[in-house]
Amino acid sequence: MVASYTLGHVRVLAGDRILEDQLISVVDGVIEEIRDHRPGLAADIDGGGKLCVPGLVDLHSDTLAREYRPRPGARMPIGSPGAAEVHDAVNAYQDPRLDHRILHRLDVRCRGGVEMFRERLRPGQVPLVSYEDHTPGQGQYRDRRVMERWLREAQHMDAAQAVEHVDRLIAERDGALPVRTQTLAWLGELAASGSIRLMGHDPVTPAEIDELVQRRAGIAEFPTTLEAARHAVRRGVATVAGAPNVLLGGSHSGNVSALDLAKAGVLDILASDYLPSSLLPAAFELARLGHATLPVALAMVTANPAAAAGLDDRGILRAGYRADLVLCSILRDRPRVMRTLAAAH
Repeated sequence: MVASYTLGHVRVLAGDRILEDQLISVVDGVIEEIRDHRPGLAADIDGGGKLCVPGLVDLHSDTLAREYRPRPGARMPIGSPGAAEVHDAVNAYQDPRLDHRILHRLDVRCRGGVEMFRERLRPGQVPLVSYEDHTPGQGQYRDRRVMERWLREAQHMDAAQAVEHVDRLIAERDGALPVRTQTLAWLGELAASGSIRLMGHDPVTPAEIDELVQRRAGIAEFPTTLEAARHAVRRGVATVAGAPNVLLGGSHSGNVSALDLAKAGVLDILASDYLPSSLLPAAFELARLGHATLPVALAMVTANPAAAAGLDDRGILRAGYRADLVLCSILRDRPRVMRTLAAAH
């Protein structure tokens, strides 16, 4: 990491265009200027004609859980850190190459989780909060058989155990509906006051999108139907789909394909979900398939998520923005990251 330098002979993602043979000047970790790289002008770093895009912004990643349990039935011997310990560890992480933030994911029926979040709210901070209810029979698992299959495959339950487990989850949810109502009302108040940025997880219907709007939520995370995504766009709510969904060609749980959302023009943001390496390839895949131009697809992993999360200092290659830069080569329409340059602050 170098605070001040010039990066030359790069192709630059600039808004809705890609500019050829550019020179980027960086001063104290901030982009000072982007201009044509004139012949004979030296640069500290020669980009060799590679594509330069802003540092990627990922709004939703379950990677820590995957590290802890990489295979069904296999748990690494690292203890079982709770949410509070993970929260504090990520906040204390000092490597400037990665600017980690906490995504607060709240199960709206869980009193303990809600109280833990309440204790960690701090004046002057505006955390990103996603509320969800993964009870089978609605949302992501509106077909309860999807969860039953997952329980059999990942948790090694037999068919009867899976059915019994799902029945118990539904009964527990029905008994916690008052908690759900109270939690959603409280989150709506926080969003209305500007104390949090709110996302709703797995909306299915236009009515659920309208509920998001009423709660001042600005992001619909993983809408499960094309109908919900279209209504979100009409209501000015940004939509998020999983980058692995793009690479797989469809949802692993049987919900709407991210490709269908992109084709319909109702996809704003890609999140890595459970595979961090999927972000950049998914953007290129959308462009390769003709569902978006490359600048539009790359904005789904840079400018759009940054704007949705209120990170107004990044996600765009422009003077005054953080110099988080990614240099990649392209082979057969596939990207390969060759170098990263971080703002170092």
